[in-house]
Amino acid sequence: MKTPWQLWLTGILALLWNAGGAYDHILTKTENADYLSSLSPEHLAYLDAVPAWAGALWALGVWAGVAGAILLLLRSRFAGTAFAISLVGMVGNLAYGLGLSEVSMLDIAGPFAMTFSVAILLIAIGLWLYARRMTRAGVLR
Repeated sequence: MKTPWQLWLTGILALLWNAGGAYDHILTKTENADYLSSLSPEHLAYLDAVPAWAGALWALGVWAGVAGAILLLLRSRFAGTAFAISLVGMVGNLAYGLGLSEVSMLDIAGPFAMTFSVAILLIAIGLWLYARRMTRAGVLR
């Protein structure tokens, strides 16, 4: 089957979007001083206190999203699986940040944190659904 033009557009936008998450993850985990300089002391303390399991879910969400975008561009049927794994990581990390942590991300970053988190979640769901639809249509093999 011929590849629809929107697959290339969706794949490129997905890769750019997820690359932003990867950039954030790398610079945060490597404790890049320039990158972290704009964060409040409370936000830095929150990042230092994240337990390993929540950090692993964050990494899973970010890097599975990057893999999903690459797999989508490669027209692989595994793109949907990668996006689903990314979604699981995002939901778990979001649950920690908004409810399971001692201090909620809402208290640290305000309403923007919730708005941005919901946007991330909706985009992840959309990418997963899109990849599933392309697999069912026979575009992804």
